[in-house]
Amino acid sequence: RDKMASCCYCTLVLSLFLVTVSAHGNYTLPHLIPKWAPTYQMNHSTIIMPCNDTGPTDPNSTVGWAYLDFDWSNWKGTGKADGWAKHKPMNCEELMVKQVQMTKAASPDIQGVFVYRNMVKALPWFTSVREKITDPKYSPWFLNFSQAIQQNHSLSHVPVCDSNYNPPLCTHLYHDQGQTPGYPHGDGDCSPPACDVGTVPVGEYLFDHRNANVSINGQTFLEWFKDVYFGSDAGIGNPNIIGFYIDDDWGEMNPNGPSEMDRYANQDMGLSVEDVQDITKAYNWVADTVYHYIVDQKKFAWNLFLNNDPNCANCGDCPQPWVTQESCAEQLQMYCNKSSETYTRALLYGFSPGSCKGTDPANLTMIEQDVANFLLIRGDYAYLGNGWTGCSRQYEYPAEQFNADYGTPTDICKETAPNSGVFVREWTKATVQMDCNTWTPSIKFKN
Repeated sequence: RDKMASCCYCTLVLSLFLVTVSAHGNYTLPHLIPKWAPTYQMNHSTIIMPCNDTGPTDPNSTVGWAYLDFDWSNWKGTGKADGWAKHKPMNCEELMVKQVQMTKAASPDIQGVFVYRNMVKALPWFTSVREKITDPKYSPWFLNFSQAIQQNHSLSHVPVCDSNYNPPLCTHLYHDQGQTPGYPHGDGDCSPPACDVGTVPVGEYLFDHRNANVSINGQTFLEWFKDVYFGSDAGIGNPNIIGFYIDDDWGEMNPNGPSEMDRYANQDMGLSVEDVQDITKAYNWVADTVYHYIVDQKKFAWNLFLNNDPNCANCGDCPQPWVTQESCAEQLQMYCNKSSETYTRALLYGFSPGSCKGTDPANLTMIEQDVANFLLIRGDYAYLGNGWTGCSRQYEYPAEQFNADYGTPTDICKETAPNSGVFVREWTKATVQMDCNTWTPSIKFKN
């Protein structure tokens, strides 16, 4: 998915801790934490989602940040710019790896880079997907247009063929063009004479998770999904890749179909209510298996962060601050206890006022408040920064606060007196305080 659409696509209203029910579907994410060593070092606890759709992201522009995530829109080739959408065939996967390499070379101390994957959509601009989707032997791993549409293309709500080819390039595999490169224009602009993803039309295809255990050429879909799609040198096998942003879901859309696909997708695939239920059940099992596999390999998924994304809890690409001026005391009273998930889960904390809610990453307005509140409520695995803010943005790096040494916390945060509205947490090298009455943070370093 192009995350530009995600901020307005979902409409779920979240409570503070019921954050594992997805606006994209009904899959509940497992509560997993990373298996790498925890750290309280502030400059190892920062995170952003940079993107440049007209070329690579300048690696010098992200120096200092501990964790980055690159979307498939990065280096896409919008307009006249070169990018993977113009290449023949498209090579998003390879340019993502090259971006990681460039980023690591410019930032040797970076902790890791997340890269994009989709568990629902089979996107053929990823070479690993294209190799399967263009081989007829592997068609059981993907969903088809209905028999009626295969016999009469005019019944489809989306193009079955790419008419830029002569003769038109067609496939029986279901695909739409909601968020795909196109010629002459699309979500990424292809070069003439047409978009090139091999012997199928460009489009968003769909995995059929019901066939997860179907073996082709000695390998099941699930084995390929784990070992190649997620596990190759473009993923888990790459030491510079720390994990994935995993997109989309089966569940409550279209209705009860794949998220962010054409609203007639189920109809055009000829799926019954029972079919969708079976696919959703199979998807949930595959997703749970893959998330556990990723963490067992000492990698992680952005989606597993405890987040308060107001649009999509299974996404987390619009993280908000966990403490706001309007509800500061009530929120800190909730979080300042040992059972708080902000201490026990891997926490994602967005700069104020929140990604997808007006945060300008180049001009942060509440740095001192955000850092103090983050230090008050964070646990072993916690990350402060920005989620998706679109492509071609600049990111302010608050060096004074990020490069300071606060030591490690000696206890959880506490209210100085009942209903005082003042909260404090002792660290080995600093005392961190927030006065919610005046929205005034204080960090006093110890001698």
